[in-house]
Amino acid sequence: MSHSIDRRRFLKTTASGAAGLAVWSAAGKARAYYSANDRIVLGVMGTNGRGRALAGGFAQLPGATVAYVCDPDEKALVAGRQAAARHQDQEISGVKDYRRILEDDAVDALVIAAPDHWHAPATIAACAAGKHVYVEKPASHNGREGQMMIAAARKYDRRVQLGTQRRSSAGITEAIERIHRGDIGRTLFARGWINSTRPNIGHGKVVPAPDHLDYGLWQGPAPEQPYRDNVIHYNWHWFWNWGTGELGNNGIHALDVCRWGLEVDYPDHVVCGGGKFHFDDDQETPDTQIATFHFGQRAINWEHRTWSKRGFEGSQFGTAFYGEEGSLVITGNRYAVYDRDNKQIDEQTIDGGETAHLTNFLDAIRDGTELNAEIETGVKSTTLCNLGNIAYRTGRTVRFDPQTRQIAGDADVAALWGREYRPGWEPAV
Repeated sequence: MSHSIDRRRFLKTTASGAAGLAVWSAAGKARAYYSANDRIVLGVMGTNGRGRALAGGFAQLPGATVAYVCDPDEKALVAGRQAAARHQDQEISGVKDYRRILEDDAVDALVIAAPDHWHAPATIAACAAGKHVYVEKPASHNGREGQMMIAAARKYDRRVQLGTQRRSSAGITEAIERIHRGDIGRTLFARGWINSTRPNIGHGKVVPAPDHLDYGLWQGPAPEQPYRDNVIHYNWHWFWNWGTGELGNNGIHALDVCRWGLEVDYPDHVVCGGGKFHFDDDQETPDTQIATFHFGQRAINWEHRTWSKRGFEGSQFGTAFYGEEGSLVITGNRYAVYDRDNKQIDEQTIDGGETAHLTNFLDAIRDGTELNAEIETGVKSTTLCNLGNIAYRTGRTVRFDPQTRQIAGDADVAALWGREYRPGWEPAV
């Protein structure tokens, strides 16, 4: 464990020291309680959406206690506490500033589900404070931050897991193993995609932030902008100041699987096209985007349209691998294998990997189990999103040096590898 101090204040008196004892939680489900020194204490940062699911998910796992939830929005804070309280009896503290969690020596790990612009700065600060980290995808808002996250995890010897839960899916792992052993021959190309119909976000107005939201704290490290009424809580994804667009929002999941299957790391160059075609609204990121990532003699393609549901392979979301002797397609809760003549020769069901991914993180903290989505793996996949967005925003081919992990030969393009920060919020390792 990362801390050896007594944690009895987080445990019910009847459960303290009772390793493996099955008791009934507030939700009416049996849970195995670990001893005080074996339990992992967590704080969850960002509980408006995904963070609520993570608070509840971790709270119901044996040997874990959610001690804190954190959000600068008081309404989200209440919802986060309720999500965790359904699965545990231990007291849950609600705080607006995640730094209060880092100050508590009893906390072993920080779970980060705040907006993209927070992922790297909070991860780096948590590592420096001695906390392990589970951080939602994408790993970072920009490429430079991703490399800093790896450096922080190494310097402080912390376990940092990215929330790409497909890495813990037994079915997807099986599919990837079949690619690696040559079931479809030498695999040269992979494709990821998503198709959906997202709503018009309209044209926002500059208005005072609502009383229940600490907007300054929500912005944190991002350059300050006035509050507008069509950004928070979800639409920040579509503004470059805080988000990474659909490529970082959903593309990371597919690209991570594609990169895993092709056994490639960083690309040598990236091209991207598309645009914002559908709605006349404030969205800055593209609603249509096609990016191609080149890895020597292999390539990955990503495509999204957020105004049309028709996708590849009969699915709105998926990944597909094309080899010299056949293809393997992962969609929904299945994967299918096709021979060279496009005849389906096998089909298997798959799981999403959510619970296994959270458990893998706890096991890594507790006994050194290898992380399924360790931060360096996560950063490699996130870098595809970062570079794809740079290629889109500049309209140029992005040349990348996989050895130095830097953009090569174009100062204008390289300027988007990092970002500016609000004074006093700059991340540092």
